[in-house]
Amino acid sequence: MPTIITCIVIFILLFILLTYNGLVRKRNAVKQSRSSIDVYLTQRFDLIPNLIETVKGYASHEKEIFESITKLRTEYNQTKDLSKASLLNSQIDKILLIGENYPELKSSENFLHLQKTLTKMEDQLQAARRLYNIDVTAYNTSLQTFPTNIISSVFNFKEENLFELEPGKAANIKVNI
Repeated sequence: MPTIITCIVIFILLFILLTYNGLVRKRNAVKQSRSSIDVYLTQRFDLIPNLIETVKGYASHEKEIFESITKLRTEYNQTKDLSKASLLNSQIDKILLIGENYPELKSSENFLHLQKTLTKMEDQLQAARRLYNIDVTAYNTSLQTFPTNIISSVFNFKEENLFELEPGKAANIKVNI
C-alpha cells in the first residue's frame, strides 16, 4: 500500500513539475515573440530618418508629417508603446503615398531602395506579429485547459493579449497635397 501511495505522489509531483516547466517555456516564447516585434519596429523606425531626408528634398511643404513622425518615433523609442508604433506606421504610409505623387521622387534610387527596405521590414514585422499571436494563443490555451489551468492558477500565470490591429488602422490612408 505505501508503494502505491508513493507512486501516486511521485506521479502528481512529476505532473506538476512538467506542467509548470511547459508553461514557463510557453510564456518565454511569448516574451521572445514580443521582443522580435520590438526589434523589427526599431529597425523600421531607424530607417525613417533616411526616408524623411530623401522625401524632404522633393516635398518640403509636407513639414507637419515629418515633424509628426519624428515626435512619434521618439515617443515610441522611449515607451515601446505599440499604439505609438501604429500611429507612426500610418505616418510612414503617408510619406510613401507622397512619393507616388512626385515622379522625380518615385524614380530616385534612394527612395526606391528605402521603400523596398521598408516593405521588406513590414513583411518581417507582420510575420513576427503572426508568430506572436500563435505563441500567445498556445500559451493562453494551456492556461485555460484542464488540468493545466489548476497549475497555472496556483502559480499565478496570467493570460497574454493577442496583437491586434488598432481601430482605423485598416482604413485606406488619404493624403492631400
